[in-house]
Amino acid sequence: MHTMAGTGPEQAGPGSGPENEAEALTSLASLRRLRRELSRGTGELAVLSLLQGQRRYGYQLLKLLRSPDLGSLEIKEGTLYPLLHRLEDAGHIAATWEAEGRARPRKYYTITVAGQRHLAVLRDEWSSLTESMRQLLDMLDEVRR
Repeated sequence: MHTMAGTGPEQAGPGSGPENEAEALTSLASLRRLRRELSRGTGELAVLSLLQGQRRYGYQLLKLLRSPDLGSLEIKEGTLYPLLHRLEDAGHIAATWEAEGRARPRKYYTITVAGQRHLAVLRDEWSSLTESMRQLLDMLDEVRR
């Protein structure tokens, strides 16, 4: 079989072909995995931060955490409610059941004094982590130049 010069797959430009598609899919999967891991690791920080300003019920927290305005954390009900129970057991939040009118009772969560102290520690850890990561990425960018 004969092909014209410059038209075979070996002549394809960079960024084309199935290898690049596979790289793009792998990269996208890695980004999704990283986002999921960051969401898991920041759940306490996010929930306590949302409760710092006002009391909220579980589904309200879930909607806020998933909100594009707040960064769209990938968190599921099966992750949030056990997290709320752990925070409550640790004394970082308190919960009360309340019914408004004829609506079903809702469990409202508020941050406790211990929760505020824990939130301060989490915020410091997050700041340190993000600063370290920024420095690492900046250094790698400099090396590549």
